[in-house]
Amino acid sequence: MNILNLLSIVKCFSCDTIFWVIPVIDYTPFYETLLKKGVTEYHLIFKEGFSANTLHRMKKGEAISTRTLDMICDVLDCNVQDVLRFVKDKE
Repeated sequence: MNILNLLSIVKCFSCDTIFWVIPVIDYTPFYETLLKKGVTEYHLIFKEGFSANTLHRMKKGEAISTRTLDMICDVLDCNVQDVLRFVKDKE
């Protein structure tokens, strides 16, 4: 995966500085689990009641709540590591 695809822009509200950051949570396992289980994002939104915004946030590598994570694991009958992984900084 290209490093530029992982970068996110974060703005410091107190100093108005803009930073480029690499997220430490990766949702690639979520999409692999969806494929393996034959579940679509459409199904999650329209049949299971997930917010389209939640799935959009995951695509962008943004945070989701632990409650949402719990609901995803319940619906997909999977473990947390089947939804996300921690990407350790290599510095």
